[in-house]
Amino acid sequence: MKVFNGIDKPIDCQKPIVTIGTFDGMHLGHQKIIKQLILAAKKINGESVLITFYPHPRSIINSNEPLKLLQNQAEKINKLEELGLDHLVIIPFTSEFSKLTAVEFVQSIIKDKLHCHTLVIGYDHHFGNNREGNLAFLQANAKKFDFEIIEIPAKEIDAIKISSTKIRSALLAGTIEIANAYLGYPYELNGVVVSGKKLGRKIGFPTANISLTDTNKLIPQLGVYAVKAVLQGQTLHGMLNIGTNPTVEDSASIKLEVHLFDFNSDIYDNELSIQLYSKIRPELKFDNLQALTTQLQQDEIVVRNYFSLP
Repeated sequence: MKVFNGIDKPIDCQKPIVTIGTFDGMHLGHQKIIKQLILAAKKINGESVLITFYPHPRSIINSNEPLKLLQNQAEKINKLEELGLDHLVIIPFTSEFSKLTAVEFVQSIIKDKLHCHTLVIGYDHHFGNNREGNLAFLQANAKKFDFEIIEIPAKEIDAIKISSTKIRSALLAGTIEIANAYLGYPYELNGVVVSGKKLGRKIGFPTANISLTDTNKLIPQLGVYAVKAVLQGQTLHGMLNIGTNPTVEDSASIKLEVHLFDFNSDIYDNELSIQLYSKIRPELKFDNLQALTTQLQQDEIVVRNYFSLP
């Protein structure tokens, strides 16, 4: 897959079949549309193209409303590559770009830069300044723009909206299994291992403290989770605590700390991908470190049983 950060000049591809969207989370509904896009391209010996935007348009247009994402850019790129997309065009979304009219957007990007053969679009998709561009606008100007239009059925678009809402709600409620069912894969938290207080090491549960790659990433409900961690291509099992460490310091900020089973190496500054599978309990405040240690021992048994580990 070729990735284009910006679109300053025409992209060389054969019979481009194009769709547009943020596709945050790349859940099963999104995956279905991308697969349809790829299939449509193959039928005419063309190439599939997704136009997306970064940062998320809502974070620019409604800058006062904090927006937490289901995926960072690297996660989205990896998922699209797995699906077999040919070209990903990431357009920097700025306040200036948001002022492009629908005609300007279609003419300058869809036509002049991509030479679009077919545009795949949902019935409710809007683009351009004041959201003036939509399916009706495209159909009315089809001859002028000289490309074909494929409409994504309303029921598929509605299902995507429902899925996105349910994924966010499930993550914030700690019901990871539900979120993963809609995503079609385990929810991920990616970051770099940074130095912590090293208290876990003193009580027999050393942890890797994770600094997220993207601070706009949605963090699930506080608690302890059964997870897998991918480190330099190696998959490890462990338990992740998302919380404020109330027993030790009751931090004002949320911290991500993962204890990896049967592992004891220095991994500071390494990238770590955490895949969440199940929440096993809420974060609790204990009377002392011994009570915390006893609970962590019980947590490890629960997580090992969850993954059928010895």
